[in-house]
Amino acid sequence: MQIGYKLFAEAFSPAELVRQAIRAEEVGFDFVEISDHYHPWLPEHGHSPFAWSVLPAIAVRTERIGLGTGVTCPFLRYHPAVVAQAAATTACLAPGRVFLGLGTGERLNEHVVGQGWPPIAVRREMLRESIEIIRSLWSGGYRSYRGEHLTLESARVFDLPEVLPQIIVAAGGPLAARLAAEVGDGLFAVAADAGLTAIYREAGGTGPRYVEVPLAWAVDEDTAAASAHRLFRFGDGGWPVTVELPNPANFAAATRHVPVDSMRESFACGPDWERHVAMVQRFVDAGYDRLALVNAGPDPDGFLDFFRTELSDRLRQLGPS
Repeated sequence: MQIGYKLFAEAFSPAELVRQAIRAEEVGFDFVEISDHYHPWLPEHGHSPFAWSVLPAIAVRTERIGLGTGVTCPFLRYHPAVVAQAAATTACLAPGRVFLGLGTGERLNEHVVGQGWPPIAVRREMLRESIEIIRSLWSGGYRSYRGEHLTLESARVFDLPEVLPQIIVAAGGPLAARLAAEVGDGLFAVAADAGLTAIYREAGGTGPRYVEVPLAWAVDEDTAAASAHRLFRFGDGGWPVTVELPNPANFAAATRHVPVDSMRESFACGPDWERHVAMVQRFVDAGYDRLALVNAGPDPDGFLDFFRTELSDRLRQLGPS
């Protein structure tokens, strides 16, 4: 099992994200992962830097910590050829440390290039084609591809790392979990859903299983819950809503009636290490072995210190109960 730290790119500047990643390595995290968004979720977040600038900056300022996207949509806003080059370049700067999380995206980020927002079945097909293109380019030489949705014309990625990034495929349901087993090197999820890991394994998936674990550290529970509400209430409507709204203003309107107390149900809030360990245990029991801790609290350094002194050793002793 590995323990990671979620870099919440929507709430912090590029330089601050790099600083947090350096500290995450110092306090003992195994990896960091960052969302690859164009917009923040809510207007008050105030940030959304380019992930493929932040990750190389982290790569050259760290020595051992793993790093990757959680996750990139490799079509519409990007072409998979660009993603293949970006991930390969980052892996050259951090040999053996990079993974590439890929998914079907959210309207929030992908509509900005004016290419429409296809239904989920089409996006899954586009994701499959994107992975085929990326793997082809990573195999070396000039490559062309013609699929139903995507085309590549005589392209070559010249700088390839000795160790290629693992492709980790995001899943929110059974079809995506099977796709992850079929074309990916691992699974990425955001819920303690044992069904997803079971389907992934039944479909032949043998790779790492990444998941984001919702924690909110602060000196008291009320402060933690208020911070979680300010930063993460956008997810209260569930994934079918989250992937469809187009702009931060829409998320602000959709979440204006979400009560603060609802965050106490979905996040481990406060300073009590037992509550945080219990939340992590739920995800271990659901079959995940790459746990990216999300801190929805107001103090990143306080959380990082809390991890080092109270959580690290305890979490590394966890196993399925």
